Amino acid sequence: MTALRQYQRLETSGLWRETPDDQRKDVIVSFGEASLVISDIRTERALSHWSLPAVERLNPDETPALYAPGVDAGETLEIDDETMIAALEKVRGVVAQRQRRPGRLRLWSFAATAAALLGLAVFWLPAALVSHTASVVPYAKRVEIGQRILQDMARDGMLSCRAPLGLRAAARLRDRLLGPDGGEIVVIDEGLAATAHLPGRHVLVGRGLVEGHDAPEILAGHILAERLRADAEDPLLLLLRTAGLRATFQLLTTGNLPAAALDGYGAAVVAHPAAPVPEADFLARMQAAGVPTTPYAYSLDPSGRTTLGLIEGDPFRTVPPRPVLADGDWVSLQQICNG
Repeated sequence: MTALRQYQRLETSGLWRETPDDQRKDVIVSFGEASLVISDIRTERALSHWSLPAVERLNPDETPALYAPGVDAGETLEIDDETMIAALEKVRGVVAQRQRRPGRLRLWSFAATAAALLGLAVFWLPAALVSHTASVVPYAKRVEIGQRILQDMARDGMLSCRAPLGLRAAARLRDRLLGPDGGEIVVIDEGLAATAHLPGRHVLVGRGLVEGHDAPEILAGHILAERLRADAEDPLLLLLRTAGLRATFQLLTTGNLPAAALDGYGAAVVAHPAAPVPEADFLARMQAAGVPTTPYAYSLDPSGRTTLGLIEGDPFRTVPPRPVLADGDWVSLQQICNG
């Protein structure tokens, strides 16, 4: 909708200049309910928002028409489309008439300002809102959100394995690799081939990754690589971008995410291909954790050709590290889905 009833949608091209020293730029001009939106003609990214009541014409009765967002503004917009010029002039005429009625003008100005702020929120603030919300959500709430996603995954058939001895072994592996405050290692019965992560420092591991190897070093490599991915980009940010602004605003104001925002999210996460991790960062993380990289490298490529850097850079090629997990705990962890 637009500010004028006869136009359901009104757009044209124009030449926009942000400052008097800048070159003119081809733009798309969209006539809205209370604002004029100026967007890049190639990317359609919004470049500027002008409040319609504040628009000033700098060259009356000349064509192309030259407009500015205010008397003292540095921005200018050149338009030669007669329909758009007529629409802008009609709005300017209404504003001029209402200047003789201060009360109604204040109401119009308030509405225009509110609409302009709303436009700003629509075009500029979503990323800031998501980022700010993620930054203020406490760790306990992140853990709760991760648990709710795991519950939703269970309803889709991706169950968390819960054999008691296996859970104890997973906690010991967590302590060994990530520290006591490192979150939780969760083994998923089916639907996950390798690893994934959720808010609240949950590292998800596919059952096959646990049961398919004779020793825990390969599993340890996958877990540490996944933690690197989680450290590279906040998993709560990814969730909020998917959930949308309404769910994000609800989390910010009430402390809770709607259930609909989490429906199917875990299934989408585990289905998404894992991003590669920087080799140097991974080697440093494995060295700090005391885990050799060679077993992990050969599990990715039995020939070793594509993972030669991990093999040659193994910090424990000549000095054996301490065990990743005691034999009894490793056996218990491999039975975690059989309890």
